[in-house]
Amino acid sequence: MIAPIVLKFPELIHVGHVCNYKKKQTLLNEGDICDSVFIIEKGCVRAWFNGDGHDVTFQFFFEGDIATSFESLKRGLPALYNIETITDTRLRVISKKALLHLLNSNNNIQQAVDDFISERLYHYQALFISRIKNNPKQRYEELLNLQPNIFDKVPHHYIATYLGMTPVSLSRIRAKNR
Repeated sequence: MIAPIVLKFPELIHVGHVCNYKKKQTLLNEGDICDSVFIIEKGCVRAWFNGDGHDVTFQFFFEGDIATSFESLKRGLPALYNIETITDTRLRVISKKALLHLLNSNNNIQQAVDDFISERLYHYQALFISRIKNNPKQRYEELLNLQPNIFDKVPHHYIATYLGMTPVSLSRIRAKNR
């Protein structure tokens, strides 16, 4: 599947190249400076960080999504998280240099990227508020409403960390909701 932004702006295909990655390959390490944007053409990717020795997933990316650390890419700051493939994955990789050249030469693509970043900020705000406001069962139900097929695509232990619970707690909640 091709990302909606790529369908709207096929110029992105010409500046990027396709790379295939195996399951559990790291695309970006926490602390590194990000120098690429990854458009998921096939497979699944996650963003995660190490919280007190525990792996905490905070976002999943599926076919058509864009994964990167925009903060690191734009400002040259160390990435606050890792990006890793969950499955064998085919990505379109766009270098920072190629992306910046394209953004500087095309105001429509610049606006589309700005809109995408705003949408992603909203997603992070909603996730943050949900973690504070909702209990684990409510977060589980919210996830099922937003992404009903996620349990078919993502290992359950990653979903548990995303929801802020243990895999055992997730199993209990799922069993009660069947």
